Amino acid sequence: MSDTLLEEVFIKRSQQKKKTSPLNFKERLFVLTPDKISYYDFDVEKAVIYDEGPLYVFARTDDVRKLWMNKIRHVIRFNKDLIQKYHPCFWEDGAWKCCQQEVKQAMGCRVINTKNGGLFKSSRRQSRKPLPPTPEEEKPPRPLPPQPPPQPGFTVGMTVIAEYEYAPMAPQDLELRKDEEYTVLQICDANWLRARDKYGQEGYIPSNYVVEALNGLEKCEWYCKNMNRSQAENLLKTENKDGGFLVRDSGRLAGKYTVSVFTKSGGETSGSSRHYNILTTQQGQFYLAEKHYFNNIPDLINYHQHNAAGLVSRLKYIVSNRAQHAPSTAGLGYGVWEIDPRQLTFIKELGNGQFGVVKYGKWQGRHDVAIKMIKEGSMSEDDFIEEAKVMMKLRHENLVQLYGVCTKQRPIYIVTEFLPNGCLLTYLRDYLQHPSPLLLLEMCKDVTEGMAYLESQQYIHRDLAARNCLVDSNGTVKVTDFGLSRYVLDDEYTSSVGSKFPVRWSPPEVLLYSKFSSKSDIWAFGVLMWEIYTLGRMPYDRMNNTEIVEKVSGGHRLYRPQLANDRIYSVMTSCWHDKADERPTFQDLVMIIQDLVENMG
Repeated sequence: MSDTLLEEVFIKRSQQKKKTSPLNFKERLFVLTPDKISYYDFDVEKAVIYDEGPLYVFARTDDVRKLWMNKIRHVIRFNKDLIQKYHPCFWEDGAWKCCQQEVKQAMGCRVINTKNGGLFKSSRRQSRKPLPPTPEEEKPPRPLPPQPPPQPGFTVGMTVIAEYEYAPMAPQDLELRKDEEYTVLQICDANWLRARDKYGQEGYIPSNYVVEALNGLEKCEWYCKNMNRSQAENLLKTENKDGGFLVRDSGRLAGKYTVSVFTKSGGETSGSSRHYNILTTQQGQFYLAEKHYFNNIPDLINYHQHNAAGLVSRLKYIVSNRAQHAPSTAGLGYGVWEIDPRQLTFIKELGNGQFGVVKYGKWQGRHDVAIKMIKEGSMSEDDFIEEAKVMMKLRHENLVQLYGVCTKQRPIYIVTEFLPNGCLLTYLRDYLQHPSPLLLLEMCKDVTEGMAYLESQQYIHRDLAARNCLVDSNGTVKVTDFGLSRYVLDDEYTSSVGSKFPVRWSPPEVLLYSKFSSKSDIWAFGVLMWEIYTLGRMPYDRMNNTEIVEKVSGGHRLYRPQLANDRIYSVMTSCWHDKADERPTFQDLVMIIQDLVENMG
């Protein structure tokens, strides 16, 4: 090789092994050229070259190591894409030995020595040719904490009320009976509490099944917690009763409530919904109509059940389905993440994904679950299993909940929450005939809220698209498969030139430099919005991947969908700025879309 700078036989550690042992180290021939470091597997007659990915390499002597380090420093002195920190020790047993961080992609803990603003000292540039443009620097994601903070609001000794029935899934769990009171004994983590019931029995309960006993709404049949505006309208329209009503949390203001009423007045044949915010006086009294003030919300509702007093109708019929839609729990019982496959029953195949077959089934014969059967060789299994313990602690009503994994056999299984309406992309194409503008906007809002939670946890999705969102029986959209693309072993998927790479959802910095960040997820969300407002059309449907990379990098953007007005389209285009730091955050998008929802007629 005429351009070879150095050649040496080094000892290289296998990249796919979780633990170190002599069997995981092999001799390889390393070659340094001005463009790259390559190593050759010369155990076979035909040498195979590998030139991507992180390497753990050992030199035979310190002199050889110093020679190579000095030469590498010289070669890369003008490289602007180098990270500024590194890990001086191994990743072993699920953590970096130097700093004990538990995420393999975590930022390094030791700063590289810098001089004169660069990585290594250089007397002068060797060429007057300008350096290629580089994207805006993005801070590498900080690692997820091993233990999320406790859910705000719960304290030891607090009295809570069960909003949903909960049948124990593990021996140490405690049964919850709807509307009964429990005493909090211990805050285990963000998702589980230890509690005692009125009979003196103790055990673990999911924290999202209970609320603090404060205003008495939790026991009221008409109170539908966590229901958004479009869901309320759909439920009222399904009941189709004049004067049907429910009370829900206000989408705009935390701690505020809205009364949604269905009416057929004014000659309307199909009926419509009206929404009234419950207001408060300076003295803390509640009212819907002036001069009719009440000390609590149940008294207010009781009054308006008998008197319209300014509303379009009196509140005649209670409409609610909250008891039928208990939220998912973080795991199938407290501390349970390894699931016995013998407790799983496979019922039907749901589809085929990047990792293998996905099936609908039951856990212990009574809990609906979705089961991903991971085909061997498709995933870096050891790394994923370590991360799964952390991913299980991520819980949000707009994320598909990971319940656990089956790792004691092959193939391994990933067990998640089951959503009966399936993939959002299919739902858009096959089931939505004439969706209302509000319904489409609420779908976008669902996704932003789930992604804002991931953003707050410094978690990057990397493959956000309608195909990676699911729809539950209530019409709520939930994001799934977050972070899984990091463990794909398929070159066609992981390389930006591969045919399986999500080019149509990727910003220029990913297409050109493979730089993922929360802002690349923002770009993908803009494309997902476009999918929603075109009812599932393929983005850039008349271009191939090569054309897309060229056009998008040159400033081309998707057109405005017919169902999207200018304000909606402006939200999409704000996600598609060339410069990543000019794109909004997901928290910004939550507020923007919420304002659009509240101001929609």
